[in-house]
Amino acid sequence: MNQVGMRLTELYWLPSADGISDTLKGLGRQATVHVDELIPLARSRLDFVQTQRLDRLLGKVLSGATAAEDPIGLKRLRLAMLGSATLDHLEPGLRVAALRRGIALEIFRGEYGQYQQELLDERSALQAFAPNIVLLSLDARHLAQGADVGMSRADAAALVAGRIEQIKATWRAARRRFSAQVIQQTCLPCVPAAIGSNEARLPGAPAALISALNAELPRHAAEEGVDLLAIDAYAAQDGLAAWHDPVLWHRAKQEISPLAAPAYGDLVVRLVAAQQGLSAKCLVLDLDNTVWGGVIGDDGLEGISLGQGSALGEAFAAFQAYVRDLSRRGVILAVVSKNDLANAQSPFDSHPEMILKQSDIACFIANWDDKATNIRKVAETLNIGLDSLVFIDDNPFERGIVRRELPMVAVPEVPDDPALFASTLADAGYFEALNITGNDLERTAQYRSNAQREMLRHAHTDVEGYLKSLDMTLQWRPFDRVGMQRIVQLINKTNQFNLRTQRYTEAQVEELLEDSGAIALQLRLLDKFGDNGIISIIIARPDDEAMFIDTWLMSCRVLGRRVEEASVNLVAAEARRRGARRLVGEYLPTKKNGMVREFYPKLGFEPVVEKPDGATRWQLDLARFKPFDHFITIKEDFA
Repeated sequence: MNQVGMRLTELYWLPSADGISDTLKGLGRQATVHVDELIPLARSRLDFVQTQRLDRLLGKVLSGATAAEDPIGLKRLRLAMLGSATLDHLEPGLRVAALRRGIALEIFRGEYGQYQQELLDERSALQAFAPNIVLLSLDARHLAQGADVGMSRADAAALVAGRIEQIKATWRAARRRFSAQVIQQTCLPCVPAAIGSNEARLPGAPAALISALNAELPRHAAEEGVDLLAIDAYAAQDGLAAWHDPVLWHRAKQEISPLAAPAYGDLVVRLVAAQQGLSAKCLVLDLDNTVWGGVIGDDGLEGISLGQGSALGEAFAAFQAYVRDLSRRGVILAVVSKNDLANAQSPFDSHPEMILKQSDIACFIANWDDKATNIRKVAETLNIGLDSLVFIDDNPFERGIVRRELPMVAVPEVPDDPALFASTLADAGYFEALNITGNDLERTAQYRSNAQREMLRHAHTDVEGYLKSLDMTLQWRPFDRVGMQRIVQLINKTNQFNLRTQRYTEAQVEELLEDSGAIALQLRLLDKFGDNGIISIIIARPDDEAMFIDTWLMSCRVLGRRVEEASVNLVAAEARRRGARRLVGEYLPTKKNGMVREFYPKLGFEPVVEKPDGATRWQLDLARFKPFDHFITIKEDFA
């Protein structure tokens, strides 16, 4: 890979596909095209023209698919793109980036500069569209209106504050109307400086005002629960010319260059995927020439390149430091290495320059099996989907094998120079997150504790003895603002143990805090090995004489511990306390939640209806319900 001039706008971490233009032309001549033919192409490196061609093919597929039948197997979302500049050239990049992540994105593009009117007019086409996501793309010159190089510092500050209040009013209107995810694009720094490097000394200059706006937006966005698209940071990284062409601005009012449109789409969809729980969860590391230089089995501890003393060794150490930071913010780490286990583990235990430690690794596999087989073992051991994994390996052969055998696993193209490993992984954006919770910071320890639990389980000859030995306590409390970020995160990222897979924005969760009739519970599980954190969310709403279970989800890492039985006892008691006579539950099938298809009948619910699409509804008569026996102590409130 060319290691000079790598820009995010080139999507350089995606693999190149041989003859992709010819492939796209060939598919365009076919009478019918299936989405499975398009997804691998979307996961390849595409330029603006190729992205447009793929988008046209995707349009054919989507036009022939109905939401009810959903034969394409993609998650359907609606995005409204509102702005003050020309935006139509950005649509193909958005749809193709969404396809890359298993999403079928329907887009509403507002009229040029009419974003405020469309948000406020109850009869506008935007209202009928009812978006799940609202993307606000406001151009720098629009936001810098009123700037004057002769302004005083106080007047410039007042102008910035007023502009921020206008933007916040737009956010609030979008959330009030649609309870949607709101994404605010930061200002592209495309206004020429008036005095140069010390532009801040001229606060009324447009460039200084844009800089001040960008400095203020993060704090206000965090307070309002709005997600930022930091386009200014990416322009600074790539160079403004990669993102903005002044000629196209003056000719067509395109602030974002068409050449940057595929990357722009990828950045937006990363935020959407994070909101929908579709970001990757686990980084799987090769070791030799990926985490350190050299082959540990041949070179020994003294012979590998790592740490101070050489540029190569320092590059590997810097990559390890970045990976450790990912772990500490909640990314699970695993190792898959073709090595003897003792050799593979020796640097973690004994090399003085090793930054990563065995305690950082949730799953460590070293043997002579092929990488694809071992990556499957990682997913099984951690109880997460293969599409939650990112595999990084310096060897192009190994990368190719894994892409072929496990196309759902993300495998970035890494440069030859390890100094670029960390920036490549960062640019690829697989682990995009909107918030970091305390539970995220403890995730590696939780998964390592799971391994200890498995060892204890194998030491017992019966399940009951194992469960008793865990000394489990299930703590519960109603939703509150203290746990808000973790509640919203779990609701929006849990896919497997999720009965209805309903997504909630933070504003929608906040509404439940004031609803005394609803059951809205957060459950935390503790045992002898530690705190598993908040592992389950249950939301039930009054429905005549019943409580309808709108949301029931649980972390897969606590499966098999009778948490389900303990939880239904708790929900039944809370429903009775509110005067309900029945609990009503519903299963809505998705590609990922087949594991809970029989959840309700296993808990004693009786069938009510089964639909052709596989959706089922169940009810539990609370008068006849007998609480389950289990080995879990239930306590109200968290310690």
